[in-house]
Amino acid sequence: MNLRCGLLLAMLGSIGAVAQSTNTSLPPTLDQYIKKGMADWQVPGLAIVVVKDGQTLLLKGYGVKDISTKAPVDENTHFFIASNSKLFTGVALANLEQQGKLNLNDPVTNYFPDYRLYDSLSTRLVSIRDLLSHRIGTKTFQGDFTFWNTTLTRSQIMQRMRLLQPSAVFRQDYGYCNSCFMTAGEVIPKVTGLSWEQYVQDSLLNRLGMTNSFALSNGIENRSQNIATPYTTSYTGQLNTVPYDRWDNLGPAASIVSNVKDLRQWLLCQLDSGRLQGRQLLPWATLRKTRMINVMTNSTRSRVFPSNFTGYGLGLFAADYNGHQVYWHTGGAAGMVSNVCFVPDQRLGIAILTNNDNQSFFEALRYQLLDHFLNVPYSNRSEAFLAGFKAELQQQLDEIAGWRKRAGKAGAPPQPLARYAGTYQHPLYGLLHLIEKDDLLQVRFPLHPGMTATLQYIGQDEWLLEYSNIEYGLFATRFRSNAQGRLVLSLPMNPFVEMDAYDFEKQ
Repeated sequence: MNLRCGLLLAMLGSIGAVAQSTNTSLPPTLDQYIKKGMADWQVPGLAIVVVKDGQTLLLKGYGVKDISTKAPVDENTHFFIASNSKLFTGVALANLEQQGKLNLNDPVTNYFPDYRLYDSLSTRLVSIRDLLSHRIGTKTFQGDFTFWNTTLTRSQIMQRMRLLQPSAVFRQDYGYCNSCFMTAGEVIPKVTGLSWEQYVQDSLLNRLGMTNSFALSNGIENRSQNIATPYTTSYTGQLNTVPYDRWDNLGPAASIVSNVKDLRQWLLCQLDSGRLQGRQLLPWATLRKTRMINVMTNSTRSRVFPSNFTGYGLGLFAADYNGHQVYWHTGGAAGMVSNVCFVPDQRLGIAILTNNDNQSFFEALRYQLLDHFLNVPYSNRSEAFLAGFKAELQQQLDEIAGWRKRAGKAGAPPQPLARYAGTYQHPLYGLLHLIEKDDLLQVRFPLHPGMTATLQYIGQDEWLLEYSNIEYGLFATRFRSNAQGRLVLSLPMNPFVEMDAYDFEKQ
């Protein structure tokens, strides 16, 4: 699966909207478009809400939440909204600033004196705003393999962030950072006495009437009778069930579970300057702060969309689209991808939730609706995206088939398996263990309960690395010797998890 990178592509920008006549009703063939797109992209289930001018134009589920039971998706079906959680954190912190309880420009060390980044200057300067804007200089997703679905606590993740060596310029360059958002969220207990999850649940979710949404997601499959099953087609081309993510340790970045009925409340409030059903639930000044661009993510005119530049505020992207100001975010969890989008000058809001993470239909559908409502000439976005996706997936499947074929002819590895077995260490992740098992090497990950991987020799000094959780991927990799003569294993993973391989040194 390689979608999480795609989830964050900044394809829109932000300029003042021009006055023009726009559509006020749904496309007449929308139902057919959605059903065909779901079939083309192997999306089992999809839920969508569209609001316009204070009215609900569409609130509906399509397909099934589970391909075995055939139970249908409806407007109450729970999905992980993943990084769409970030705007809730941004709004919470912006509102606390509005109340005079903090300043977004406060150094993080005011609240956590022992907090450190890789270098001393960034440590002294880094503010709450920097963390919420993904501008500390690290790469997108850097560290997430160590942090995502592991036993590390929030405080332990914060401690390990000092090991994230930046590759870009602090406060200048954008690099999407989940651990940054988590750290910003942990300021909330310092000024309110409430955990991030309690504060967001009480002051945002419940206050907005989103009473069927949950701030924490661990074990949600045991708490909800109407939860979508997560699927992926990554690395196999077929729908496979994958485990629910367990990432409450990154809660402020990713852990909210919701449905389109509740997200309608969120959209209506965003589109009415913080009001809902005539009541001012959030100050307009709070929402405005979240929409102000703090770092540019793209300033090149798109060849595909009527868009020129994009920036990031406090938990959402800001962009232009055919002369209108658009705000949005996407979310990628194991087996589920989503987007939430709103166009204030048109009082238009869209939320789309799905349960196959290896597809771009959830984005094609959003663009199709934006095109319709913002008077962009028609083109079939799903069909345009699909050809490239299919070619990329087939290339991946062909490569994997080639590795498996080589495995049957490879013979013995250069050295006995016992020579490779042992304990290995990575500076950020810590230890992992290689064990001989059934003529293979089994990799055990102490930070990832229940997850293993196998290493099978496939010749030419390469090994086939296959994770027990297909979300993490299937790759060819190598052992090498470092300058000290120690074995080093390069461990790549799905770029959905982290883009760079980890080099583990044998101890």
